[in-house]
Amino acid sequence: MRIGVLTGGGDCPGLNPVIRAIVRKAYNDKHEVIGFKNGWKGIIEGDTVPLDLNAVSGILPKGGTILGTSRTNPYKKDKGVENVKESFKKFKLDALVAIGGEDTLGVANKLVKEGLNVVGVPKTIDNDLNATDYTFGFDTAVNIAMECIDRLHTTAESHHRIMVAEVMGRHAGWIATHAGIAGGADVVLIPEIPIDLDKTCEILKKRHQRGRTFSIVVVAEGARLKESDVTKDQSLDEFGHVKLGGIGDYLGKEIEKRTGFETRVSVLGHIQRGGSPTAFDRVLGTRFGIKAVELVENKQFGQMVSLAGTKIIGVPLERGVEKLKTVDMELYDIAKEFFG
Repeated sequence: MRIGVLTGGGDCPGLNPVIRAIVRKAYNDKHEVIGFKNGWKGIIEGDTVPLDLNAVSGILPKGGTILGTSRTNPYKKDKGVENVKESFKKFKLDALVAIGGEDTLGVANKLVKEGLNVVGVPKTIDNDLNATDYTFGFDTAVNIAMECIDRLHTTAESHHRIMVAEVMGRHAGWIATHAGIAGGADVVLIPEIPIDLDKTCEILKKRHQRGRTFSIVVVAEGARLKESDVTKDQSLDEFGHVKLGGIGDYLGKEIEKRTGFETRVSVLGHIQRGGSPTAFDRVLGTRFGIKAVELVENKQFGQMVSLAGTKIIGVPLERGVEKLKTVDMELYDIAKEFFG
């Protein structure tokens, strides 16, 4: 068989372990693998790279993706879908493995309905894809955020400040919640619950009244105020997403104004995406890659690999993209026990 592979959307620790596992499994089972550069852009343009054992040697600990990525949407490009279909014929693909988040897999799901043999591998550091317990990249992002929060603790305590840490999380606050619990945050603010500034400041004031001279506030980038949204840039990408940013800075100014406590802001941003994946993400990515090839071999197209408990299974792509997986409120209630 001839299997194509692409990585779309934001880069993510663990992508290279997936690619490596796909190539190794395919090689062992006598298949050929071809990579498409820069997500759906590569298959639209026919931009390829051969993937053999030498191509994936040494990439296990490497962050990002050796294939490159983009947020290209074939359904927003002139003849985009037509060109994807032509590439299937031109490169004699028996199947395509699309590795990505809700947007990449949403395109994959549509292409399956048009008759193309596609399987999906879920990827997002936000951990908000449905039908899988965890996505690779999330564990790495949480660990990076936790380490940054640990460091903010020491400077906050030394200077008697409130430190606001803005972490990633467009629609779901998984990173904020996990990193907040692990890093000992005093307040965690997530997109699932509109921010009540009065209540937030009241928590911080009470903490200072009982003798604590510093506080840590963790906020997801997509968190919203009750009254309005806060974004620096209203432009949209090809999938219709607003470029987020600004909630941390806004909170910092408002908290200082309302409490009188000196406040500083750290926006972690793309630091969470970069660098070497954790052991958990390397193992999960490897297991996902192996399972993806097995789905292809069994002609289970239109499926997405998924972590269910401790097992790797296949689930319909439609389930993976039908809705976003938001934070479990039982978990968030645990974080709230430590507020203030």
